[in-house]
Amino acid sequence: MSDQDQAVSGNNQQELIKQLQKTIDELRLDNASLRATLDKLQKMLFAPHSEKTRTKDFPGQMSLFDEAESEADPSAKEPPVSTLVEGYARKKGRSPKSRYEEIFSSLPVEKVYCSVADEDRVCPRCGSEMIHLGEEVVREELKIIPAEVKRIQYVQETVICDTCKKNDMGIITKAQVPSPLFQHSYASPSTVAHIMYQKYVMSNPLYRQEKDWEQMGVQISRATMANWIIKAGQDYIQPVFEAMHRHLIERGFINGDETPCQVLHEEGRRPQQKSYMWLYCTGEDGLPPIALYEYQPSRGGYNANAFLKGFDGFFTCDGYQGYNVLKKVTRCACWAHIRRYWFDALPGKKGTSDRSPELSEIGLDYCNKLFDIEAELKDLSPDDRKAGRLEKERPILDAFWKWLEGLTPAKGTRLARAVKYTWDQKPYAENYLLDGRCSISNNLAENCARPYVIGRKNFLFHDTVNGANASAAIYSLIETAKRNRLNVYRYLNTVLLYMPDYINEPDGIEELMPWSEMIRSNCGMPERGTERLTSNKQE
Repeated sequence: MSDQDQAVSGNNQQELIKQLQKTIDELRLDNASLRATLDKLQKMLFAPHSEKTRTKDFPGQMSLFDEAESEADPSAKEPPVSTLVEGYARKKGRSPKSRYEEIFSSLPVEKVYCSVADEDRVCPRCGSEMIHLGEEVVREELKIIPAEVKRIQYVQETVICDTCKKNDMGIITKAQVPSPLFQHSYASPSTVAHIMYQKYVMSNPLYRQEKDWEQMGVQISRATMANWIIKAGQDYIQPVFEAMHRHLIERGFINGDETPCQVLHEEGRRPQQKSYMWLYCTGEDGLPPIALYEYQPSRGGYNANAFLKGFDGFFTCDGYQGYNVLKKVTRCACWAHIRRYWFDALPGKKGTSDRSPELSEIGLDYCNKLFDIEAELKDLSPDDRKAGRLEKERPILDAFWKWLEGLTPAKGTRLARAVKYTWDQKPYAENYLLDGRCSISNNLAENCARPYVIGRKNFLFHDTVNGANASAAIYSLIETAKRNRLNVYRYLNTVLLYMPDYINEPDGIEELMPWSEMIRSNCGMPERGTERLTSNKQE
């Protein structure tokens, strides 16, 4: 074999070795990824689901957090912490059983008087008439009044001038009649509000409501109910939604998120394609809360950019890259999502208690320490909360980033994903320190998504784009009403009652905002201790 042939053969061998080494590396990554997936599945089945650190601190680890504990004197005694509840002390941490007055204080009270019969008001000993001595409550019950459907007929009176009538110049005047919800329809504000409440609050699909109406002796098809919802959503709910949207943009703190949905009939799209319900809510700024939903056929960040046009405050969200298009806002990362990545990286089996800590456990503990401090500061004023964060959380964050710099996890593992996600969020992870009203997490927006997700499990999909838009507007009013402690049904009924006359009156629409004096007076949830008293006295 010539020198040239030997050189060619050597090069081929080197190339083969490189290819084999590349294959080995790829197989190792695949194996690590599969092991991580197996650990996650085992943890989902058998391990605790709380993201809070449950294990004791490991020896030599997290000494930054243990200064108070290490300096504590177990022999030093302190008075027991107790909570006073109506005259007697209960130990803190126990959940005292609420009495009837505490549980039912907001309900109206109807007293049924059980009077002594006339024949028993004569003394059996001397025959004298007995007089009233006193009374006592011997028992208390809850009474339910089932829904009742009535036909309401509006009878319009007509009057005429009798004097002018004699001269063939009769003046006729007709009484004013309240505006109907829909022309030539038997739908009323209370009926449509009830259907909306059942569907969007109680997650009761229209086909089940159809059966409920049959039980009440009324035939209303699900198609008719759907038409009412869409028309009321477009004509009356949407203008209120737009007014809330203007108020939202004027605020300084907004949380955002998005969740998948499905629309069967949308031009240019297959029924199987994924669409999205975007949601935005106000932060912890101490002002009346607002929660808004918007349907969009895609997850593109330009949707959020368009919806938030004019907003220049703090925006808290998860790590979705679509939010990178928001240029005029101060973006804040969600530490709950960061913590979740470290929680997912935990091993499936933890072994003995005296082992060395896993890196994922240390990262999770850093995150949990931040949330523990947030719980301590939650009742402070924004300025004091900001000062507390800088004093207590700033050192933890500095230690966390320094610790993170020394990590070199194997590629493809869940630990590597946790490290990468955390580094990607670092530019936004400390922005919540800038203002005490900023949230450390995006839980406010995720809580807004939960009612829609629950409802989606029942109605499964939206049939049309109009239906999706109507649902978004209705969910917005409902969730905003909940957060402002309103009776949801009363609020929907009030909006539908007034909007036929307010449709072109901006001032009237402002009166329908959940925080207006009129709405709070008519639809506010009663506070505890303000019971309404009625009586049904039996003679």
